[in-house]
Amino acid sequence: MGRGKIEIKRIENVSNRQVTFSKRKGGLRKKAHELSVLCDAEVALIIFSSTGKLIEYASSSMKKILERYVTVSGARVWDYEQQQMFYYEVERSKNENEWLRSQLRHRMGEDLSCTPLEQLYQLEQELEIATTKVRKRKDQLISLQLDSLRQREASLECNNKYLHHALLENQALQSYYSNALCQQEEPNHPQVTTALPAFRVQPSQPNLKDSGYIQPDLQLGFNFSGPQP
Repeated sequence: MGRGKIEIKRIENVSNRQVTFSKRKGGLRKKAHELSVLCDAEVALIIFSSTGKLIEYASSSMKKILERYVTVSGARVWDYEQQQMFYYEVERSKNENEWLRSQLRHRMGEDLSCTPLEQLYQLEQELEIATTKVRKRKDQLISLQLDSLRQREASLECNNKYLHHALLENQALQSYYSNALCQQEEPNHPQVTTALPAFRVQPSQPNLKDSGYIQPDLQLGFNFSGPQP
């Protein structure tokens, strides 16, 4: 009984898909090898699985075949040596990053249980040197802040003296003008003590003049009390 025809489409079941990939990749590599041997052809095979795994096959040299492919087709393919250098650089950066993270954790006092004694001594010296530099920088900043505060204090004191002097002058001027105003409001008319000049009126009747009767002089002034009886 023959096998039925298989429909070519994506296998939805993950397990069946992995099994099928494992079987067919081997058959594909076998067919590529047979083609290169039987037909004296240069064959290069590159496969990436769904999980990102690389499967490759080259009849002679993958680098030479790719260089020939670039020359013939004009396509730009990542150089194998550059790829290896790129991987090396990435790996070096990862190792350096991990080492820096480890050093940072050590300086934070973490992960010291597995640190050897010599490294602990070195770490202690580095921390002491760093602490000395930090304290020196802190003292410099404090000194700069104190100088700035002293200059500000001197400026404020000078402004305070100027304002105090201006206040005293203002108070003196107010006192002067207040006294002058009070003197103007008070009555400044002296009392008249001298008597006004008197007017003498001589009698015009001859009988009074000849009778020998002495008529008192008539005086006019502010204290006039009327005629005598």
